[in-house]
Amino acid sequence: MAARRIRPSLYISVDIEADGPIPGPYSMLSLGAAVSGVQDAGGFTAADPEKHTFYRELRPVSEEFVPEALAVSGLDRERLAREGLDPALAMAQFSRCVREVSGDAQPVMCGYPASYDWTFLYWYLIRFTGASPFGHSGCLDMKTMYATKAGLPLRAVAKGIMPRELLSRRRHTHHALDDAVEQAELFANLMEWQGPGSPSR
Repeated sequence: MAARRIRPSLYISVDIEADGPIPGPYSMLSLGAAVSGVQDAGGFTAADPEKHTFYRELRPVSEEFVPEALAVSGLDRERLAREGLDPALAMAQFSRCVREVSGDAQPVMCGYPASYDWTFLYWYLIRFTGASPFGHSGCLDMKTMYATKAGLPLRAVAKGIMPRELLSRRRHTHHALDDAVEQAELFANLMEWQGPGSPSR
């Protein structure tokens, strides 16, 4: 019996900004993505996170919003209602971008934490394009990854407790593309980190 061919994984850091806790009643207002690196049988190779990026601002899908959630991003809902990209077009463009940069590799979304961003991303992909280039489970949570390598309970993990050499030197701005690039660097460092007491690179 022939050995099963394992395709490489292309890790794409994704960050979204939204105006509430769940998609549908609330809206994803912006989407940023940056390629972090590729993993194959030979290991992980980091990418320049600024080389392959994607950013769109979207038109809201409902009238509801949570003011505190909206304030985090600093985005103007009224402007986005007029000028934001139609969600169906934005998600079609994103899916095409993911497929183009992935080539023969399997794309994997990674986030910090992935749960919130993945919930919006997957809902929007299925709702507006009918499919996800990541499949239904192609996401990886950086908090879980760090907790596992560091031997810590998940709820004890925060960026503030991580070794400084793991963290990006970029600021976390709550602009979706800025944060996707920052977290792409964090992911690449985590992939190469062997655990407490070891260098990150």
